[in-house]
Amino acid sequence: MIRILVVHQTRLISSIISSVLDEEKDITVLGQATDSDEALERLQTEPCEIVLVAATLPENGALKITEVVAQMEKPPKVLVIGLPKSKNAILQYVAAGASGYVLQEVSTERLLDHIRAVYDGKAIISPDIAAALMNHISELAQISTQTDIDPSAYSELTPREREVLELIGEEYSNQQIADRLFIEVGTVKNHVHNILKKLDVSSRHEAAAYLPFVKDESANLE
Repeated sequence: MIRILVVHQTRLISSIISSVLDEEKDITVLGQATDSDEALERLQTEPCEIVLVAATLPENGALKITEVVAQMEKPPKVLVIGLPKSKNAILQYVAAGASGYVLQEVSTERLLDHIRAVYDGKAIISPDIAAALMNHISELAQISTQTDIDPSAYSELTPREREVLELIGEEYSNQQIADRLFIEVGTVKNHVHNILKKLDVSSRHEAAAYLPFVKDESANLE
């Protein structure tokens, strides 16, 4: 049985989705949530296999859920629904740890296909998105080999600069970072400038190459 938590900011839509899913013999909806805080609280007491979360949650709630769930000891799989057909948007969620995505125009039948695929450890990805993912991975690998990484430089960053660097790694634009952190674009530019200077790199991509090394160091310390 595939146990699912449905997260959508509109209770009516959440109920409709839940009703459709509950009609399937191999799927059961454990509960519903209307924001990221409620969803994460439910996950502490109601373990499930899949979190079905709407990309339209306010204040980047879907991304927050994806990032937090990815850090859990036994994380459920996150399936993001209602995404626009945008490579950047999809890559952003995949980089954060989402196991799959469903575009805005997808039918109910296709949604069920995605749920079962994610449950089986698979992902339904269009050819152009698959190509974009491969290019992204290849680019990061190339940058990592060409850049002299010094993880200790990361310790010089302020907590806010680290937040900005994380978002840079998820391919956020300056405007998106400003919206996410509720700060001015000019402030973001200053943070980016400081990050590049402290890490002794010349581009955002080179700065993002630090993230895997920093996370590895953090995991070793734990």
